[in-house]
Amino acid sequence: MKQKRSLFITSVMVFGYAFLYLPILTLMVFSFNAGSHVSVWEGFSLRWYGALFHNTAILDATLLSLRIAVCAATVSVTIGVVGGFVLARYRHFRGRSFLNSLVTAPLVMPDVMTGLALLLMFVFMAKHMGWPLTRGGVTIALGHITIAIAYVLVIVRSRLLELDPHIEEAALDLGARPFNVFIFVTLPMIAPAIAAGWLLAFTLSLDDVILASFLSGPGATTLPMTIFSSVRFGVTPEINALATLIVCLVAIGVIISGIVMLRRLAQRKEE
Repeated sequence: MKQKRSLFITSVMVFGYAFLYLPILTLMVFSFNAGSHVSVWEGFSLRWYGALFHNTAILDATLLSLRIAVCAATVSVTIGVVGGFVLARYRHFRGRSFLNSLVTAPLVMPDVMTGLALLLMFVFMAKHMGWPLTRGGVTIALGHITIAIAYVLVIVRSRLLELDPHIEEAALDLGARPFNVFIFVTLPMIAPAIAAGWLLAFTLSLDDVILASFLSGPGATTLPMTIFSSVRFGVTPEINALATLIVCLVAIGVIISGIVMLRRLAQRKEE
């Protein structure tokens, strides 16, 4: 009975991993295809990587997406940390329930509705306030910040609720000012949550195509929009090469983070 159960679990696990990763592996293999077809192998070649690095549209879109993602993640973390600290430490103030509802709303609201609402808001502001003159990287970044703040705030608040508040109280009793306690005591303890929130916000911004489609303008095309528009006319090996590079970069980041975590666990065991 145990052997059958073990065989069943192994089979499900193998099927699940194959379902998830075989398409990605196939995509990576065909990025080295010498021909222009993405489903017919015609020999090994690196020609599509060279073509990718000479494709100015994809390179410009990649740089724009990276700038927007870094800006959105940084601003979201700054606001999310402050908001999470307020909701976790100051539980009795007027408007707390309303603020909590505003935080959770972007998590459950469809991106189409959020993108349409932000588009109408920017159109109204441009008509009555004169800003923004055109939609582009700034409006896309503001849209991504609107969504990412909620995710960062939830992560930071959950981490703060797990911490022992007596540690901060002890620092206050020893004469530290509240601001110094926040900077030198609280922030180091929630640093992993802040890093996780930043990475999540960065990933959400870099991967978004719905909000960017609503909030972009002429000359402001993000990488997901470029990929989506090119896929509609047929996948090219250049897209395979780009996806392979992204997968490799993500894999390197995961490996590095795993090594750092293992070293920290080893250090804790030694202590």
